[in-house]
Amino acid sequence: MYTTCLARAATATFASTGIVNTTRSTRAAALRPATAHVRAAKAHTFGNTNALRQTSLAVKLPVARKMSLQTTAAESKGKALVSVFDKTGLPELAKGLSELGYEVVSTGGSAKAVAAAGIPVTQVDEITGFPEMLGGRVKTLHPVVHGGILAKRGDAEHMETLKEHKIGTIDLVVGNLYPFKQTVASGAAFPDCVEQIDIGGPTMLRAAAKNHADVLVVVDPADYPLALEVLAGKMPEEEVAALRKRLAWKAYQHTASYDSQVAEWLWNAGGVGNGEFPPEMSVPMTLANTCRYGENSHQAAAVYMDQSLAEMGGTGVAAATLHHGKEMSYNNYLDTEAAYSAVCDFDAPTCVIVKHTNPCGVASAASDSSEDLLEAYRLAVRADPISAFGGIVAFNRPVTEELAAELREFRSPTDDETRMFYEIVVAPAYTEAGLAKLKGKSKTLRILEAAPRVSGSRQLRQVGGGWLYQDVDALKPAEIEFAVASEKQPTEQEMKDIKFAWSCVKHVKSNAITIAKGNRMLGMGSGQPNRVKSVEIALEKAGEEVKGSVMASDAFFPFAWGDSVEKACQAGVAAIVHPGGSMRDQDAVDCCNKYGVALLTTGVRHFRH
Repeated sequence: MYTTCLARAATATFASTGIVNTTRSTRAAALRPATAHVRAAKAHTFGNTNALRQTSLAVKLPVARKMSLQTTAAESKGKALVSVFDKTGLPELAKGLSELGYEVVSTGGSAKAVAAAGIPVTQVDEITGFPEMLGGRVKTLHPVVHGGILAKRGDAEHMETLKEHKIGTIDLVVGNLYPFKQTVASGAAFPDCVEQIDIGGPTMLRAAAKNHADVLVVVDPADYPLALEVLAGKMPEEEVAALRKRLAWKAYQHTASYDSQVAEWLWNAGGVGNGEFPPEMSVPMTLANTCRYGENSHQAAAVYMDQSLAEMGGTGVAAATLHHGKEMSYNNYLDTEAAYSAVCDFDAPTCVIVKHTNPCGVASAASDSSEDLLEAYRLAVRADPISAFGGIVAFNRPVTEELAAELREFRSPTDDETRMFYEIVVAPAYTEAGLAKLKGKSKTLRILEAAPRVSGSRQLRQVGGGWLYQDVDALKPAEIEFAVASEKQPTEQEMKDIKFAWSCVKHVKSNAITIAKGNRMLGMGSGQPNRVKSVEIALEKAGEEVKGSVMASDAFFPFAWGDSVEKACQAGVAAIVHPGGSMRDQDAVDCCNKYGVALLTTGVRHFRH
């Protein structure tokens, strides 16, 4: 048991809610996998690491007697071992256990919290005969404790061994672990992070989970009422058996997720990996929500939050707050992710409108003024109002009352009469008046608030039999050298437009082409196997405004004459930017020189599949 407590990694979650009244409906919810919002792990605060490991208590405990773990039925109905970092609901649990006649056995801070609530408590060192030692590193790692947990009640040899060594049984184990993830996120030094690696807690939980047929194990404060109901004998036996298995599953998920976080930290921050791909990896995930349906209505779907250290902070659409509207579908999440990741790539106040994961409208404001952001929204819609209808609108600035009013009343540029309809609006924040105004647009409009997106360092994608793993494409124009390859030099405004178009094309499905002018996208061609066709679609969308615009391509042009480059030049674009690297790059240069068009290369591409 001790040698395997840091061996596995998988998914986990535990709630941070208090004690509530339990009913048969809540029991049923505990016996089946969650299908709605899963409570996020409570954010812990912590002080000096050594202070957490003080072995003496500041208050006098109601029970402080030397005793064996084996006690008579007259003394207690049974024993509950409690050792938690998250004290949510602990006083209520301890009170319930005491009222049922159970003796509460605890350690350090947990014992202190129980005693402060006026509940009798026995410290672990009183039953083991050994004090907490090594600065609190050794508390529950003792045969008296683990023998009482692991002994099978129906095994005569096990019970005889307990009797021989004067070890009593433990009926309930309650535990949650040191806040390792929060310690790392705080920027703590390496030694302090090491001190927050829990050893005794996972070992105790795994032992109880292994012997779940005889021992209840609880890692989630929301399950405290169910534990009390079982111990009180108020739950039907068939439900008890199912609950024991589910609680054991939650315990193993809890410890597995914890171990995966430690392993990830050692590989990255500990310098073990040296930037290489790990030979093994685990990604702990927590169910955030079930979707209305999958990509199609006959498919079931759910969304999970990444609980790995790389995604610490709960940013992005998986952690978004739904303020209003219908439940999200699988496609809604995909489209919202596409829109929000795109808009968060811009530093200037920007609006991005997405349809089927492709941006159909993008515009940036000249300043942070409310009127400029309103104009950016209008320009984004005008880029392709037909596609924008029923799309997802994303902003990288808070939605004010003025902006909400515009979203609510803006008419389609196609006829100046039809009010624009959207599936989703997503932004980093909303003013109180802005949110109230926007809610009045439609009962079904989904209004999402998501923390400004911070890209993790990795990107996973499933393929048959495995996963693809790559670095996130986080390059921005400021990190790229735009080299002029043509005779013509771009003007200052054209250079701004080139960088804007390049930021847009990064978020369009390959083969991708964008045409932009004046900090707004005029047209885009996406997803065509033929790059020429993407150019033709983008030019068609831009219409007459293509004159004096710029064009960006996510990859190089394999041909120029009579192909993509010449078509763009003949249409009237003033500048073209592409990665370069084709064996026929000189043809593109010659073509642009012929038409007096500026040509720039970046040396990097932005394929998006």
